[in-house]
This record gives sequence, structure tokens and C-alpha cells, in this order.
Amino acid sequence: MVSVQDPNISCSSYSQTPYYYYTPPPSSARISRSMGRSMRTIRSNLYKSREEMPNYTENLTDADIDLHLGELAKKSSSNSKSVASDIGEILEISRTFSDFSAYSSDISGELQRLASIPDPGPIGGASPKPEQEPCTGFLERETFSTEIIESISPEDLQPTVKFCVDGLQSASIAVQRSAAAKLRFLAKNRADNRVLIGESGAVPALIPLLRCSDAMTQEHAVTAILNLSLHENNKSLITHAGAVKSLIYVLKTGTESSKQNAACALLSLALVEEYKLSIGAAGAIPPLVSLMINGSTRGKKDALTTLYKLCSVKLNKERAVCAGAVRPLVGLVGEHGTGLEEKALVVLSSLAGIEIGRDAIVEEGGIPSLVETIEDGSDKRKEFAVATLLQLCLGSVRNRGLLVREGGIPPLVALSQNGTAKAKHKAETLLGYLREPRHEASSSSP
Repeated sequence: MVSVQDPNISCSSYSQTPYYYYTPPPSSARISRSMGRSMRTIRSNLYKSREEMPNYTENLTDADIDLHLGELAKKSSSNSKSVASDIGEILEISRTFSDFSAYSSDISGELQRLASIPDPGPIGGASPKPEQEPCTGFLERETFSTEIIESISPEDLQPTVKFCVDGLQSASIAVQRSAAAKLRFLAKNRADNRVLIGESGAVPALIPLLRCSDAMTQEHAVTAILNLSLHENNKSLITHAGAVKSLIYVLKTGTESSKQNAACALLSLALVEEYKLSIGAAGAIPPLVSLMINGSTRGKKDALTTLYKLCSVKLNKERAVCAGAVRPLVGLVGEHGTGLEEKALVVLSSLAGIEIGRDAIVEEGGIPSLVETIEDGSDKRKEFAVATLLQLCLGSVRNRGLLVREGGIPPLVALSQNGTAKAKHKAETLLGYLREPRHEASSSSP
């Protein structure tokens, strides 16, 4: 049992915070993506409004799961309150950051490769239709098509799953790897399979494989856990079986795909409000910060999404600040063309909800970066940037002075005239606060 009280958090002095060093990627870097069927989980257009939610079905492979998770997301609520009610309004938009993501399953490119390998054709002439593969030969196959999995009849599915669960406990790494791969495939698209596999004892048998030294066995196991976690009842099975610490181990040691899937699995579990604190207390946040810094573009997106969800809890915000999240977040806000700017702004705005978060943002040069975003960012980024600046300046005369010295007034005036309705309101409110420090400074001067 993981205690939600974390005695190791001692971040009262921000200047003593250790950092992961951040080296921004070249701004010209482009990541090409497949235009085929999506193999991703818990990602895609994370910032669209609730009114546009039907567009999220574009990449789905399981529409029922997406709808179900959309309903779950509506039930979730943020634990942190903004210092001003209008700040809460703008942060409400950011809940689409994770809650209404496109949920399919199984993101690894290896899955797509295996599924696309054609069965060898006959050597000569036409051959009779092959018989359905029996369960006894299931684990011996190195490759197979999705049609084989989908063709397994309901009456044969239960013994097949049991056969795979038994294979997870084999002394042979090859058999374990094959069994984990089969369960991963079986849980990919079919909700009824996720239920059956969860009830068949697969979760406790998969967890030890998360620490397997064989990279592909570990990847198959973590992806199977991710796919199973899409079923609501399996979330408690996975959490209570002790999977969280093993998922964190994968975050630290796995391949790039394994790390991404581990982050997505933690995000799936974090959709349950009561698990957020225990996931943070188990040590998930530092390796998520590391993935945000060192991962691929896709890995960074997964890390940012999971951090956002976990940081709806105040104690996890403190953990994120103490793990050095602010410096790379400020760096990502200033990166153009990566597709990460808005996501970084949302997490940064969340961390600005606590005092040590505000101090860290200022210390790491967040004010100039936010001013630049208001000058040349998109409408959505301008909304998040002005909301974050408002949090920074609301109770701090010093921060207001820093904002003025950074040339913040002209872009704020322009935003108050030409921005979106929400951005205009925030800019006008912030401009009102900026008049106060100048008045106080002049009245207190000798």
C-alpha cells in the first residue's frame, strides 16, 4: 500500500530544487506520422472544445470506449481552486487536454508491423480454406493477422485466454513473450475480451513481466496492461495488484514505445480520482518529467498529458515543481512548430496555482516567455498565457513590476482590444492590477 503522504517533498526553497537539464530539440524537426489507422492511445487533438467533441472519433478503433471515457471525464473534477474565479473559467477549457482524448489502444508500431505481415500463400494452385487454428498451437505462432484473433469463437475464447495466462508463468522467456503478445492483441479492440482477460487472472501474471529484462516481453506486457486498463473494472484490478510501481519502472528503463505506453497506462488509471495521489506518491512524476525532456515528440505529449491529469491534485503539483518540471515547460512554451506549446502552457498554468509553482515560473524566466506568447501565439495559447500571468501577478507586486519591465503592457493592451472574449477579459483584469504597483511604488518613494 502506497502512502499518499510524501515526507520526501521538501521544496520550500525553490532555488535548491534539482533539475533535469533541458536541451530543446531543433525547431525545424518534423515527425512524420502514418496516415493509416491510428494505433495511439490517450492522445490526438487534446485542446478542442467540448462542442467539437464528435470530431474526436476520427482515429478511434473502438467508439464505445471513447464514449465511455468521455462520460468518465465529465464526472472528473479538478481538486485545485484558482485564486480568482475567472482563472478557473479559463482553466476549465484545459480539461479537454486529457479527458476527451481519442481512446483507441495499443500504440506500438510493432503491432502494426505484425498485423500487416501476410500469411504465406500456397506454393502451387488453389488450396482448400484453412481450418481455424486450434488453441493448442496458439502460442507457437510468431506472427499472425488480426483476422485470426477476431475469428476466435466466443466458446473458444475462454480456454484460449487461460492458455495465454498460463503461458505468462512459463519458465521460458519466449513463451512468456508470446503469451503477453497474444493477450495484448486480444485486448486491443474488443471490450468483451478486456473483461474476460481481467477476470481470468491475467493482471497479476502480467505485472512481473513489466520488470522483465527482455525488451519485447516488457513492451508486450505494458501494452497489454494499457489495453486492459481501458475497461473501468480493470483499473482497480491493476492498481490493487501493485502495477503502479512496475509501470514506473518501465517509465525509467523501457524502450521508447514501452515508456510511452507506461505513461498512457498511468493516465488511464489517473482517470480515477482516488488513484492520483497514490500514483504521485509511488514516484511517477520524476520519470514523467524525464520523458517530457528526453522523449520523442509522441513521448513528450504522453508525458505532458499524464502530468496534467496528475497535477489536478495540489500535492502532485508540488512534486512536479520539486522534480524540475518548470524549466523544461518554460522551454517548450517557447518552442515553435513542435505541437507541444499549448500542452506545456496548460501544465504550466496548472502549476501556477500554487506558490512554489509561481516562484519557479518566475525564477525560470517564465514571464518573458509568456509575454512573447501573448505577442505572437495562437488565440488559444494567448488565453492560457494571460491566465497564467494573471495568477503570477494577482498577489505579487514584484511580479507585476517584472511584467511591466518585460514590456508586457503593449501586448496586453492589444489583446484586450483584439483577443477572444475570454482573453480580453483576462487582459483587462491584468492591466487593472498593473496600475496598482506603480501607484504603490510612487506613494512609498521618498
